[in-house]
Amino acid sequence: MTRALPPAITGWFASRGWSIHPHQQAMLERADLPCQLLIAPTGGGKTMAGFLPTLADLADGSHKGLHTLYVSPLKALAADIKRNLTGPITDMDLPIRVEDRTGDTSSHTKRRQRADPPHILLTTPESLALMVSYEDAARTFAGLRRIIVDEIHALAESKRGDQLMLALSRLSALAPDLRRVGLSATVEDPAAIARILARHPDPCAILQADPGPDPDIAMLTTEAPPPWSGGGGKYAIPAVLEEIKRHRTTLIFHNTRAQAELFFHHLWLANEDQLPIGIHHGALAREQREKVEQAMVEGRLRAIVCTGSLDLGIDWGDVDLVIQVGAPKNVKRLVQRIGRANHRYNAPSKALIVPANRFEVIECTAALDAVRAHQLDGDTDHTGPLDVLCQHILIRACAGPFHADDLFAEIRSAGAYADLPRETFDRCLDFAATGGYALRAYDQWQRLIQRPDGQWQLRDPRATTRIRMNIGTIVDADKMQVRYQKTRGGAPLGEVEEYFASMLRKGDTFLIGGQIVRYEGMREMVVEVSRTPYLKPKIATFMGTKFATSTQLSDRILTMFRAEDWPDLPGHTRDWLHLQRRVSRLPERDRLLVESFPHDGREHVVAYGFAGRNAQQTLGLLITQRMEEMGLNPMGFVATDYATLIWGLDPLDDPRPLFTRDKLIETMEAWLAENAVMKRTFKASALIAGLIERNQPGRARKTGRQATFSTDILYDTLRKYDPGHIMLDITRAEAMRGLVDFGRIEAMLTRIGDRIDHVRLTRVTPLAAPLFLEPGRVPIAGAADQRLLEQEAERLMTAAGLVEVTR
Repeated sequence: MTRALPPAITGWFASRGWSIHPHQQAMLERADLPCQLLIAPTGGGKTMAGFLPTLADLADGSHKGLHTLYVSPLKALAADIKRNLTGPITDMDLPIRVEDRTGDTSSHTKRRQRADPPHILLTTPESLALMVSYEDAARTFAGLRRIIVDEIHALAESKRGDQLMLALSRLSALAPDLRRVGLSATVEDPAAIARILARHPDPCAILQADPGPDPDIAMLTTEAPPPWSGGGGKYAIPAVLEEIKRHRTTLIFHNTRAQAELFFHHLWLANEDQLPIGIHHGALAREQREKVEQAMVEGRLRAIVCTGSLDLGIDWGDVDLVIQVGAPKNVKRLVQRIGRANHRYNAPSKALIVPANRFEVIECTAALDAVRAHQLDGDTDHTGPLDVLCQHILIRACAGPFHADDLFAEIRSAGAYADLPRETFDRCLDFAATGGYALRAYDQWQRLIQRPDGQWQLRDPRATTRIRMNIGTIVDADKMQVRYQKTRGGAPLGEVEEYFASMLRKGDTFLIGGQIVRYEGMREMVVEVSRTPYLKPKIATFMGTKFATSTQLSDRILTMFRAEDWPDLPGHTRDWLHLQRRVSRLPERDRLLVESFPHDGREHVVAYGFAGRNAQQTLGLLITQRMEEMGLNPMGFVATDYATLIWGLDPLDDPRPLFTRDKLIETMEAWLAENAVMKRTFKASALIAGLIERNQPGRARKTGRQATFSTDILYDTLRKYDPGHIMLDITRAEAMRGLVDFGRIEAMLTRIGDRIDHVRLTRVTPLAAPLFLEPGRVPIAGAADQRLLEQEAERLMTAAGLVEVTR
């Protein structure tokens, strides 16, 4: 049955000559369903589709208090939606109050919003988790009718999404009639996203709008060919500048903050026409980001060099070109970024891809083919992480006493936790209450007690402040604020990683916010800098997000290699692949190509696993350990998304023993038990689970060194006295999935079976050559060192004529 909109809303549409899109009408008619997922193209009015039922409900002014929550991954997106909602509501003269609540909102406003919430509140997962932790949450959310999760695909694959869905489980308990709405433009598996969004076991209706025209997307043509290695795209700057001149506004995406800073610096040096160009990424000061965003809204910029901070749906209609510098690593991310151009319904987005090096030409071609075939990638099916669950239990305790059975039922209603065993929940509850067996004797981890009536509550109500100060699942590399010296005004510029700051010496120069600054010193954990005229900076190495090539994209590349020729590739890349096929062979999907050859006095081995950078890095660690055990004297390795290059003293005759599944798993277990990677992983999970508090009332935030020191001691203590502790189980699972990506190694081993092609050569092969130029070489300290020392000693003795004397 058609649901009529109030006259004020239909009149507003009519006054602009607009009509409601079919998917917007469908969302309106199905507004009473418990869960809806709308997949609509960028510029297709997703946000309006999500909010139309809310505007219709609130038009008569009868609803009191909070009606709709809007949750987005980015603070900037919440602010953008507020701007885009407030205008129409004012034009329609609707009695609706819209506010946002993020980390930038003042504490006074946050308190007022809990007591007197607006009709529509725009927030982030972290702020929502904080809101449900208050004792008055039941009153704040009593009238809640709808929750809209925007860009849900960006949350579904992260711990932020798991935290959000646990908060939704709490909201559904407080407001049983709550309707859930998910919005996205890029979803590879709608059914999986729907399962995550729905209150288990309720269904979730999926609505897919007309996708609109295909994007206009191509590889950027440049005079100079891409370099053999590297990731900056500097060679393409002249061509990029020409594209900026030909378009109104261009977004230039990079995969890391460091690459964005470096590209912006070189772009600005080449910008002889003084075109207004800005830079935007998550490590910049809020004032800097807001200044750039405002300039974009007002149409004062011709281009912005940016990272994932602008991936999502900020509505800048004047953007008519997107340039992706560097292989996108993920088709879904590329589609999302393409959608920033021509942010209008039924207008094709225009985008260009700039491969950063020769191999990325192949990956970019594969990504273009996937976009044109409408085949996205990603993995949204996963089990809810337990460190996030432990934090949620503490959040729930802040809001007041609870029965374990009730909380368990709530948590199981969140899709990722639907199969959570009761035993695992009880272990998490015991950890939240006492810290676990080895730690229960210490007061600081005695946080919950069970009352005579069976309910659990905080042992000390004052602990709520400390728990709330540490809510969140984002564990960044430890950051330090960068400011101009107070004598120069003290203006904030952004942040750099603590380890980077620790390497700086007075007089060092580095890039931040597109400016070259000179390091002057450190004061109260603030990096103080001054302006400098130097043109060659020491680059700030922002960690940012380091993407691995998706499994689906790797499969496409391997499928391309089966072809006899590649007419769509540039001539230089096509000739390179033909040469590889002549002198060796090309990798295949269901086989593992291993090349070995001498070079520069060392023996080299290359394994083309196509498992992603983390997995190939881990493979290097494991294979060199196996080589050490076999007496092959490895000396080091380097890894990319596609291959691992190992060098050492002895030739490899048969690679098959190196890739035996059981031996690799055994080596992995032994390596993980002793390696520092476990301590880093433990630290991240300990911060999320609440074992370690980074922030404490009245105290300065712990530095990375302080937190590492305390978590290192805890890790060693638990391994020694409580090896079955849940935090050790969490750490192992996180390390295997995240930092070392062992699951992709196992998938590779399953895919290849015993089909290993060993090609022994006399020289470096075309595909192997770029690996010698890769940064990030990892040395191996082993028997090779001793052997080289002995050889050098013998050489010196021989040169001195002493060999016969010593024999």
